Amino acid sequence: MSYLWLRKALAISATVAVASGLMPSVAQAAPTLTQIQSQVRQLQEDAASAAEGAQGAKVQLATLTKTLNGIKQEAASQGETVAALKKSLNSIAIEQYKAGGLSQGLELLFSENPELYLSSAGSLESITRAKGTQLRKFEAAQQRLNATTLAVNDKLALVKAAQKRFAQKSALAKAKLASAEKILAKLKREDRARLAALAAAQEDADQAASKAFASSAGKISGRAGAAIKYALAQIGDRYVFGASGTTRWDCSGLTMRAYQAAGVSLPHYSAAQSRYGKKVSYSSAKPGDLLFYGNPISHVAIYLGGGKMVHAPRPGSRVKVESNAATALGRKKLVAVRRF
Repeated sequence: MSYLWLRKALAISATVAVASGLMPSVAQAAPTLTQIQSQVRQLQEDAASAAEGAQGAKVQLATLTKTLNGIKQEAASQGETVAALKKSLNSIAIEQYKAGGLSQGLELLFSENPELYLSSAGSLESITRAKGTQLRKFEAAQQRLNATTLAVNDKLALVKAAQKRFAQKSALAKAKLASAEKILAKLKREDRARLAALAAAQEDADQAASKAFASSAGKISGRAGAAIKYALAQIGDRYVFGASGTTRWDCSGLTMRAYQAAGVSLPHYSAAQSRYGKKVSYSSAKPGDLLFYGNPISHVAIYLGGGKMVHAPRPGSRVKVESNAATALGRKKLVAVRRF
């Protein structure tokens, strides 16, 4: 009886120890190549999202820098105006000093020539009026210069913040790709070769299907047709962070150039592009509409109709046509559709 009791006690103790982490549990099965491929792809997509965020910071930085330079030029011009007005005031002060001020006025007042007094008094009054006018101009110009100087400092702070965001997002994108490389580096050489072959086979199949679709796609008129034609012509081109042609693209670089070919100007940033055009629902989407993914938005594609889209997906991939546009990006949900 005591022996059975001891065995039960030991079994219970072992169970508690495993549950509490004091003893190792049964080793989990190593991930399959398919699971590893999925992990790598997810990291590549995360890297693409971070890179798109960096692109947004880059666009904002360019806009802020342009504004800052304009304000600096305005401040320089205003500074020249203030200096000129100050010089003019100095000249008036010198003239008034030469005119003798009050002492000369008293001297003339008691002179034997009243006409000379009246003439000089008029000159003094004219100089005083001119000084008052220039002084008011000087004060107004100085206030404008002070306000512009404050604006320069504000914009300079925004530029530095945008530079910091760009650096952070760029570093994050590189870190995600580095994590993917670490996962691959841990594999045996033969497993890495098999995984590379799997990825290449999938990419080749996607490219063949994309080109077949492009060759049989019906012609669409107007801006939408021009944008689609341009995008389909880039099938097979590789994805590269921040690229906008002519043989390398990121997602928003492709849509920007495609619509530029259609006469529509868009910024090189998916979230910014989502604020252009007319908002429509996915159920009413037409070929040429832009599809936006992620919260915050970090990917954009061109709808082709029939649930298909063309886009530049992620690092390690190429411009392609994909089906199931509503769910093609998995965790990155479709959040907006815009028409131009």
